[in-house]
Amino acid sequence: MIKFNVKTCLGAHSQFVADISCAKDAPAAVKLGLAVRWAHLNGVRLTRADLIGADLRGANLRLANLAGAALVGADFTGAALRGASLVGADLTGAALVGADLRGANLRAANLTGADLRRADLTGAALVGADLTGADLRDPILPTADLWRAVGLGTFGTPSGWKHSARS
Repeated sequence: MIKFNVKTCLGAHSQFVADISCAKDAPAAVKLGLAVRWAHLNGVRLTRADLIGADLRGANLRLANLAGAALVGADFTGAALRGASLVGADLTGAALVGADLRGANLRAANLTGADLRRADLTGAALVGADLTGADLRDPILPTADLWRAVGLGTFGTPSGWKHSARS
């Protein structure tokens, strides 16, 4: 076991210290991913955490509260984020390929340049999210709420994709 310090995205302050099991010379992205998994399992607060570049491939983060977290370049490929709160999170350039985001709250999230290929966004709230340059090829989103989302019609937006027409 090694101790791994995760900082807040609001400065250099420590948000929590996780007990993780990996080689001391493992890449920082792997250590950070293990720390996030540990925090979620132990009920540690992840809001506004600096999780930039975390390797979260295949992670079970159902119902996780990642509101306001810095997740730039994080890899959520195949991750379970069903019902998770990502309100205001910065997911710029994040990989969400095949991720389960059913019922996730992505209100005002920054998904600029994110890879959402084959992501399941059924029932997800993307109200006010920025999807500029996001790869939206083949997502599953029959009931996603895209009111006031920006960047629609950019790279890979599926034809026939319907978004709410609230006024």
